[in-house]
Amino acid sequence: MAHDAAYHWPPELMALLTDTIPLLCRSKDDVVTFLRGAGTSEALLYRFRQQLAVDRSAVSKYKIAREVIRQLNEQGDQGLGVRRALLRRITEFDDFSMCWPDDQLKARGLVAQIREVVGVKDAFTRMQQERDRERDAHLADRRAVEDERRRRKALYADLRAQLTALFSMEDAQKRGLELESLLNRVFALDGIGVRESFTLRLEDGEAAEQIDGVVELDGQTYLVEVKWWAKPLDINPVSRHLSRLMTRADVSGLMISASGYSAPAVAECVQFLAFKVMVLGELRELVLLLEREESLADWLREKTRRAKLERRPYTVLDVDF
Repeated sequence: MAHDAAYHWPPELMALLTDTIPLLCRSKDDVVTFLRGAGTSEALLYRFRQQLAVDRSAVSKYKIAREVIRQLNEQGDQGLGVRRALLRRITEFDDFSMCWPDDQLKARGLVAQIREVVGVKDAFTRMQQERDRERDAHLADRRAVEDERRRRKALYADLRAQLTALFSMEDAQKRGLELESLLNRVFALDGIGVRESFTLRLEDGEAAEQIDGVVELDGQTYLVEVKWWAKPLDINPVSRHLSRLMTRADVSGLMISASGYSAPAVAECVQFLAFKVMVLGELRELVLLLEREESLADWLREKTRRAKLERRPYTVLDVDF
């Protein structure tokens, strides 16, 4: 595995360590012991122990320190723990009475320099690590956004395919039921609160009315009616939906038709705007939104805004806005 150069000793630090360790130790044996105390392996120190045992004059304190430091630095990640321990041992060194009297002042100065170099290097490493963390977090955010984009794209494509398939379905009743279920998923895709279709019944169990669905957006509840007729909806089915709204407080209406609306039906909704919000939509608008992967929530917001301010319950995407 490739090592991280940020954790290696730069040449200036290696030179300082080579000059400092011999000053902190009175004898050559003390240098070896100092290095061993920081975790340096016996295998690395064995040659110097042998040289000291045979001919102490053949090797100096500086040579021992220089060679061990060089080899520790060449160990890469394997020697990272020892390098850190050795630096910590030097930077935390505070009993200079153990040094030769003539070396004490110089040793103090060199230890101070090492502390400064290590401090700068650690600060750089921390900054680099923070930049790496920020980069990784940014990349993770980008991946999450891209994953969500792909997920939504797949959902839009699937819903569009299902909606398109309904046009070739001959069983009108089955088509209507599947359309209601499909529209619930379409609205839920864009974060619009959805309540599945339900039936209100009288005390004797007889069905009083069938509600295709309920959606909630920006705190506003819409009672939804879906119609797939061969011709534009006339005033009768629209009036029945308006009647349902009148029996419910603070509820708006949304109708979705596969065949548009007759002029009398639209006029009836215009008059109804004096009492409640009523929005008329077309199935082809939803198909277009799915093809474009555009927001159904924004579509409903815009149609509601125009119904309220312009008294136009029937506006069509790509025609009126």
